[in-house]
This record gives sequence, structure tokens and C-alpha cells, in this order.
Amino acid sequence: MALQQLTQTVPTPQLDYDCDIAIVGGGIVGLTLACALKDSGLRIALMEAKPQSVAAAKGQAYNVSLLSERIFQGIGVWDKILPQVIPYRHIRLSDADHSGIVQFYPTDLGMTGKMPVPQNALGYVAEHQVLLDSLQELLQDCPNVSWLCPAEVVKVEYQADGVELEIIQSKIQNPKSKIRTRLLVGADGAKSGIRESAGIPTRGWQYWQSCVVATIKPEKSHNNTAFERFWPSGPMGVLPLPDNRCRVVWTAPHEEAQALSELDEKEFIEKLEHRTGGLLGRLELEGSRFVFNVQLMQSDRYTLPRLALIGDAAHCCHPVGGQGINMGIRDAAALAEVLQSAHQLGEDIGNIQVLKRYERWRKQENLAILGFTDFLDRMFSNNWLPVVVIRRLGLWMLQNIPPLKTYALQFMTGLRGRPPQLASRC
Repeated sequence: MALQQLTQTVPTPQLDYDCDIAIVGGGIVGLTLACALKDSGLRIALMEAKPQSVAAAKGQAYNVSLLSERIFQGIGVWDKILPQVIPYRHIRLSDADHSGIVQFYPTDLGMTGKMPVPQNALGYVAEHQVLLDSLQELLQDCPNVSWLCPAEVVKVEYQADGVELEIIQSKIQNPKSKIRTRLLVGADGAKSGIRESAGIPTRGWQYWQSCVVATIKPEKSHNNTAFERFWPSGPMGVLPLPDNRCRVVWTAPHEEAQALSELDEKEFIEKLEHRTGGLLGRLELEGSRFVFNVQLMQSDRYTLPRLALIGDAAHCCHPVGGQGINMGIRDAAALAEVLQSAHQLGEDIGNIQVLKRYERWRKQENLAILGFTDFLDRMFSNNWLPVVVIRRLGLWMLQNIPPLKTYALQFMTGLRGRPPQLASRC
């Protein structure tokens, strides 16, 4: 992707800044922020330490919520994404082999005064490379966005009126250089070096579980259905993909997850067919299986003077419900709105009072989702009889009490909470 390369000249000598915003982390969340600011008049440097081929190697796929869809529409990238993703129109929740099943359809979304409610989808499933390529393509001809990849930040110095970054670009003649920016944004993932170098502590824990991720080809049609089946060992999500494929996220205790990943293909498929209850017929495995640990994490602060954190650099949640990437996309849209508004008013975008507007907006909303996903995992990864009785009563109520069902579905699809202005442009 031939995005404009950052030069070592100073575009505005009187201010002595190489850019207005330096985004460290060129994944989906960092790219979303850059795209959301592409028409803001702010100069952006986007830095990614790893080649994009590395980021896409595991073939990740994501649940894209209805709110994320609208944010992408507002940015102007959704038309590029839509032909390459698949909508799901049905969600099926079940508790192991229990007969009680909760089923959601678009008509269950009800009405919301904040945004129009669609009638044809509950969300979408997009593969990592599809989102990445579409966002990069949108920035290709954007003169105020400079792309540095691979570029590693090796030193950060915060100053009263800016931030100085020392970076290493291994593929250029003079690999070490310095960049001065008004604002630094950390979008560099759960192990964020930007967060750690700023001394921002985090709270949370590693779960006792890991996730085994695989792509399968089912005998039967997935019928645009997203499955979430809860077992005492952990939830299993099955998301539909194009070409009648599915992405499986199988949560289990660490040792069990590792053993599942090491089973021969036939044994793994047999266990998977049992876990899916025959709903998809016979299964074929496509590609490799991957294992990753899961954690809950919330940064004590999302902002400091001249610094903002977004996405996994600020928070991480259990993958149940597919909320993680959507939280990051909402962060990016919210921060873009705050920064663009401040810039239009002539405010200093790196001022902590400006950045606190973003933190107040997103931190509490993210905390609600962190609590929700943690509750689901703990409530259903449990075989204690009183808990089993309570959760099955909860599923019955969810299926049979329409206002409760509507509220839960709006929450899961992002239609609750404060929507960014980008989501209202569609």
C-alpha cells in the first residue's frame, strides 16, 4: 500500500511540529482513527511496527456490530467492505444441551430514538484482511496522512507543548529519526509499549481459559446464523463467513485448549461436531488452529497530557459476544469527534481538558461491556446447580420478555450508549 511517506521537513515551521497526531499502531483501530480524521485538516502520522502480512497471518475474523457498520458508513469505507463480508440475521444462544434456546432476529431490535433500526441484519462477520485493506485503500490518496511501516517507536519524550518520538525504520537508508507531534495516540494493542512507557497502570486479570480458533466448512448451510453455545468449560462461538464457511472460537481451560489444538484433525472435528450438536452437519477443517489466552483489562486512565489510548491499549475483554474490536472502533470514532471539534474551536488537541472529554465518554461505556462479558463467562462457565438454575431462568426470561430481549439485543449490537456523530451520517 503506497501511502504517502512522512518527510523530515517541517510543514509549519512556526509551530515546529512534524504532525498534529502520531498514531502508534496501524491495525484496524488505528486505521479507523486515521480515516475518521482524514478530512479534519489535522496532519497525521500512522506508525506500525510489524509488516501488515504478519498481522494478517492468522486469518482473524471479527463480529462487526451495527454501530461499527454505521461508523464505517460515516467514514465512507463501508461500500468497500460490504461486498466482502457476510451479514448474520439470526443469533442462537443455548446452554450446553439444555432445550431452552434464545433466538434473536432483526425484528427484536425494536425502536430506538437515537438511530434508525435496520430490519435485515443483526451484525456482520468480516475477516481481518478485508477490514485492513479497505481502510488502507481509503487513506491511499489522503495527503494529510503519512504511513510508516515498519516503524518502531524506541523513545518517547513528553513536553509541555508536544511529544518527541524517536523511531527506527529498518527499510530506509537512515533508519533512526525523530518526529515531533502535538498529540500521541496509543493504538498498539494489549501489550502497549506506549501505555507502559507513560506509566499508566491497568486493572484486571488473566482468565483461566484460552481460546482455540479455527475455520470450518460445514455440510449444511449456516443460514447467516451466529451461534453462541455455553458449556461449563467455556463458551463456544460460531460465526458465519462467506462461501458457507464458519469461524469457531472455542473457549476452554488452558490445558484443555492446548490439547484441542494438538489433536489430529479427525479427533478435533469429532469433538467439534458434538459441541455444535449436529446443527451444521459434518464439518471440515480449513487451515490451521490457533490458541490465544484471554484477559480482562481496564487502564486506570485513557489519557494524560498529550496522550490518548484507544482499543486494546486501553482495555481488553473476554471474546464472548464478540465485543472487543467494536469497543476499539467506537473509541476511535469518539476520539476523532472530540479532536475535530476541539480543532475547529481553536483548542489545543493535546490539552488534558480536551482529552478528558474522550475519556469520560468511553471509559464508563467500556466498563459496562467489560462487566457484561465477564458476567457471561463466569455465569455460564459453571456447573454449580444454583447457578445453573438461575442462568436457565435468565435465558427463559430473555426469550419470553420482549422489553428485556430488545434491551439486551440493542446493548450487544451497540445501539445503546452515546453514538458518535459519524454513525449518524448514514
